[in-house]
Amino acid sequence: SSMIYADNAATTKLDKDALEAMIPWLQDEYGNASQPYSFSRKPKKALAEARALIASCIGAQPEEIFFTSGGTESDNWAIKGLLQYGDFRDTITSQIEHHAILQACQAIERLGYPVTYLPVNQQGGVTSEALSRIITDNTKLVSVMMANNEIGTVEPIEELARIAHAHGALIHTDAVQAVGHIPIDVNALGVDLLSASAHKFNGPKGIGFLYIRRGTSIHPFADGGAQEFGMRAGTENVAAIVGALKKNCDHMVEIGARLHKLEQVFLGTLQQAGIDFVRNGSENRVPGNISISIRGASGEMLLHRLDLKGIAISTGSACDSVNPQVSHVIQAIGVPNEYAEGTIRVSFGRDNQVEEARDVANAIICILNSKL
Repeated sequence: SSMIYADNAATTKLDKDALEAMIPWLQDEYGNASQPYSFSRKPKKALAEARALIASCIGAQPEEIFFTSGGTESDNWAIKGLLQYGDFRDTITSQIEHHAILQACQAIERLGYPVTYLPVNQQGGVTSEALSRIITDNTKLVSVMMANNEIGTVEPIEELARIAHAHGALIHTDAVQAVGHIPIDVNALGVDLLSASAHKFNGPKGIGFLYIRRGTSIHPFADGGAQEFGMRAGTENVAAIVGALKKNCDHMVEIGARLHKLEQVFLGTLQQAGIDFVRNGSENRVPGNISISIRGASGEMLLHRLDLKGIAISTGSACDSVNPQVSHVIQAIGVPNEYAEGTIRVSFGRDNQVEEARDVANAIICILNSKL
């Protein structure tokens, strides 16, 4: 039987339309978009059109979109690009951020810049009350992810942005798990910076962007050429940029409804079999992201047994696959010990079918009942 891929929060299959859009820029139209001669006009135009297309998906202006190598680079730029020598104002983030944010914050702490880590509630939510208790007029940046990569919880970014701005602070959101999956309007949200990565919404790997609101003072990520309005030197990867299409943005409601159905089938099948589990996260989640903790089970064992059956899932963030301990997110939301080690993440995507959701659940039931 064919493999069932149920780890779409780690990466997604490249869209066929995206692949076809990329091919000409890998073969025939290979000109450097920065050059002034006629051979470079097509890639230059393609770059501008892709920038405008992506901007339209999040309600931004084209000149506010800066292409990067992906979410990790965008996150690092947002955290480190605001630093000023001698300006040791506080950065606030949450305890359940992606490691790209947490380790970037640890790096600036080593340089003497203070960082405060917000606790979350049992649903993985950063509340406005929690931020209000900690933020001061000495806070420079608040960085809270829009949707958690492990449990899918969507954060109240609009509320947090109002609080940040009331104290004169900027706000950044890591929207890597959100762009292309839930509606986003940077103006309605009130964010100053937003990170995204194309391979999370059926685009190619190695390309992402950082939205920087016009007027935001931030250092260039890389010095050298004048690419990306002088903010990120280096020849643009035109093929990858063109491949970051807005197809998912156009069909978000339809895809979301399908993913909700898959969630119901998967969870319902486990419940009918009497599996003792809790679902992690809030009611307001990214569609298709299912984090469950099974009493007395081993998430690592389930991952490997399912792999032998041709089913790909995760025990949490793919970036942590080499570290089998309970993740920082599961610890932060206080999952009881008897459940925590049995945590897995099943994340369905637009290509998954109802039968596959049922098959994944039945495979888990089979493994747990066999006690192997």
